[in-house]
Amino acid sequence: MRTRQPFTIKLAVGVALLGSALMAKTQHPKTLEDQVRHEILSVPYIGVFDNPAFAIDNGVVTLLGQVTQPVEKYNIEQAVKTVKGVAGVDNRIEVLPLSPFDDQIRYRTLNTLLRSAPLNKYFLGVQPSIRIIVKNGNVTLDGVVLNNLDRQVAYMAVNGVSGVFSVTNNLRTEGELNRVR
Repeated sequence: MRTRQPFTIKLAVGVALLGSALMAKTQHPKTLEDQVRHEILSVPYIGVFDNPAFAIDNGVVTLLGQVTQPVEKYNIEQAVKTVKGVAGVDNRIEVLPLSPFDDQIRYRTLNTLLRSAPLNKYFLGVQPSIRIIVKNGNVTLDGVVLNNLDRQVAYMAVNGVSGVFSVTNNLRTEGELNRVR
């Protein structure tokens, strides 16, 4: 009588090796840019109202963008410093004013975009595709959407939010991103 034990063991080992190879590939980004992006996105409490960005020049990472809390600026800097290959960090992240008025606008804007059928898909998952930046009653939309119609719908929806003084639409479409690269 033949047993299938050797085949089963080989199959299990093969699946384990394939799984570990895939995990290693996703856990260890190859380029310095990918590693820095991974560390920034791994910082807890960075959400839809924060817009961290960075640039790299000869191993020096310049942190840019906006955050709603001072501790987030510090946490992002500390995370980037741990990346192998980073020669230095220049932290130019702007901490947005701590304002209850701006907080109300943030939440009203988010609720408006979530209630808009073509736009709610951009807020699914851990990292939203659209970022809402509010500074002194002025709203900036940043991120990537699928098409120009979604870009325009977002702009018009935010223009109708109570308390918003102005709207800057920095949303880009996926087609624009492909042309830049």
